[in-house]
Amino acid sequence: MPGSQAMSIEKLPRRERVKLRQRQEMLRAALDLFSQKGYHNVSMQEVAARAEFAIGTLYRFFRNKEDLYKALVLEQCEKFDDAISQAMGEVEDEVEKLRNYVRTKGERFRSILPFVRLFLAESRGASFNIKAGLTEEVRKRYDDFLERLALIFERGMQNDRFKNIATPYHLAVALDSISNALLLLWLDAPEKHPYPEDPDTILNILFKGLLNG
Repeated sequence: MPGSQAMSIEKLPRRERVKLRQRQEMLRAALDLFSQKGYHNVSMQEVAARAEFAIGTLYRFFRNKEDLYKALVLEQCEKFDDAISQAMGEVEDEVEKLRNYVRTKGERFRSILPFVRLFLAESRGASFNIKAGLTEEVRKRYDDFLERLALIFERGMQNDRFKNIATPYHLAVALDSISNALLLLWLDAPEKHPYPEDPDTILNILFKGLLNG
């Protein structure tokens, strides 16, 4: 949990802090069980038992299992987004921002593998209602992030750091797509396709290209 977020939580009234921590415990229990058994094979009773809460307490936080799953996905997306945004904000130089983006994205992806595998496995099998609700919210968050990534390329062009060879948004999509593809290759065959430790290995695909001269 980022330091600023932890500080803001500590400022909440005691009752709200307790409720927030209870919710986090329930989400952790759900992630453990969904990752082990699959979304469709886990009941709300099992989640409550794993989190060591009464089933009624679980239902006070989440209307049903679909609501619980949506909350879990959105929470993980928010943490992923916050970690990358914080890393990019730690430096001023546009190239260093992109290096931090590539590096932190790889680190964060690999740190939440149970969730990644769960989401990939269930995204096709989940009911239409789950996907419909999630798709809109996750897509909006993703679009917002791409716009922030595009701003780095735009400012780099304004500062003569980058050539104006494509729209900033297209460059953001290209970089994000390359890193996503390499992470999925790593997930499928980590020894055959290791995710590059040096962010320039990925960035140079854009920075240097293929043509000589």
